[in-house]
Amino acid sequence: MKKIVIWPKNIRVEIYIRVSCNNWCKTEDSTLLLTKIYQRNKPSLLFFFFFFFLPALVRSMADDPGSSSSGSSNGENSLITDMSHDHLFSILLLLPLESILSFAMTCKKTLLLTRSQTLWKSICARDWGHSTLDACSPSLDWIQLYRRLRNLDRVSCFNLDASDAPTPRASHSLNFFKGCLLLFGGGCDGGRHLDDTWIAYLGKRVVNWQRVAASAGPSGRFGHSCVVIGNSLVLFGGINDSGIRQNDTWIAQESNTTLSWRLLDVGPLAPPARGAHACSSIDNRRMLIHGGIGLSGTRLGDTWVLYLSENLCFGTWHETLSHPVPSPRSGHTLTSIGGSRTVLFGGRGMGYEVLNDVWYFDSSEGRLGWVPVLFEPRNVPGGISLARVGHSATLISGGRVLIYGGEDSYRHRKDDFWLLDITRRRVWRRVKCEGYQPRSRSFHRASADESGCYLYVFGGMVDGTLQPAEPTGLRFDGELFVVFHALRCLATKVAGTYIRKMLAVDGWCGHCLCLYV
Repeated sequence: MKKIVIWPKNIRVEIYIRVSCNNWCKTEDSTLLLTKIYQRNKPSLLFFFFFFFLPALVRSMADDPGSSSSGSSNGENSLITDMSHDHLFSILLLLPLESILSFAMTCKKTLLLTRSQTLWKSICARDWGHSTLDACSPSLDWIQLYRRLRNLDRVSCFNLDASDAPTPRASHSLNFFKGCLLLFGGGCDGGRHLDDTWIAYLGKRVVNWQRVAASAGPSGRFGHSCVVIGNSLVLFGGINDSGIRQNDTWIAQESNTTLSWRLLDVGPLAPPARGAHACSSIDNRRMLIHGGIGLSGTRLGDTWVLYLSENLCFGTWHETLSHPVPSPRSGHTLTSIGGSRTVLFGGRGMGYEVLNDVWYFDSSEGRLGWVPVLFEPRNVPGGISLARVGHSATLISGGRVLIYGGEDSYRHRKDDFWLLDITRRRVWRRVKCEGYQPRSRSFHRASADESGCYLYVFGGMVDGTLQPAEPTGLRFDGELFVVFHALRCLATKVAGTYIRKMLAVDGWCGHCLCLYV
């Protein structure tokens, strides 16, 4: 009997183990033991278990003179070294990446195990989603794919040619819905607020826009929100031609190229009227809104959740009161990153200052509250202003948020791309743009496809040529372009055509680089 004492940070864990193989528990029992450890102590303790205890366990078994002889004479299985791959895979898939890499460092056998393509395909599916895997080349090495998606440092863009395109506009809504793009409303030249609905059928390098025949629906507006919930679209608020803020809630369903809108019954309680707020779906029955500009022109800081009935016939609004909360703002973004978290970033504050803080809304059962996201100085680029308003922030593969464009406090529009990761790494990374270079813009809209690999951007306000008697050269834009991941040797299906990109991507960040290079 040996005693191993582990001191991870301020937690003391004492584990007694039998080293002799003939006295060790069976494989099934050991798997059950590790599963119980996970259920009782959650991933934090399991991380320490694999990071500190497992390497010591394997080394102690290798150093014990009776271990090898006993195992060979009695034919008994040891806990780790002879555990079946299926059992080990099921345990490894419960762990974060850092713990898997630490497990790989224990010995040669565990290293070979963690280089299994089967394991890494499962890890890719776990972390990126099956739709991302479907969008990638099946011949690509899964370890290399994971590394390149994790360390994504560039994207490629190209413009989609279109005929009969919608009127150039800004502050509209754009949603990837049933394999197409669906656009509604927005503001355009002359101060007009549009009430038209368009659907974009994505072809090769062209897009076919068609105006959708819609039943009596929302009035013309801009600065509204519209999200996909299940097989429906849910729209809230906005500002009409007279500058009046709205607080109506609409739901739409598509059938045979016809969009059927109806005013959703939400009962007597609804959020105050607003526009330029942020909105995101939480799941297939809930929608979250925050902030915006209210009736008096002041910026709001309240948070509301819409609960939809199972048959989508009615909904109920509930205001969420918690502390701390993000400051009042408008022109910011909310992005659901899966699970129970929705990320808030940027916007314009009460004093017209442009903000760069990051929060996430925790919608797990019994929580419903805001949590500020703090970054270590080394994970935030120095000398570069991240503050912006009127940008887009879209979930892409891997639970990261791709931020594009917007404007600063001087109304200078931006054309940069940033990757925001609020997982354990909590980093900001500037992303290079290759290929087509879109113009700087703000108050555009962006929407990703189901895989999170392809991001479609339409409209916005751009800088144009200054004309006589005009105070600014501001223009509304009407181009549609696609942004996609740039991975070396990855045949990527983009808008119906395959494009092979041969781009250099940085190596694995952090430790254990030698394992996979």
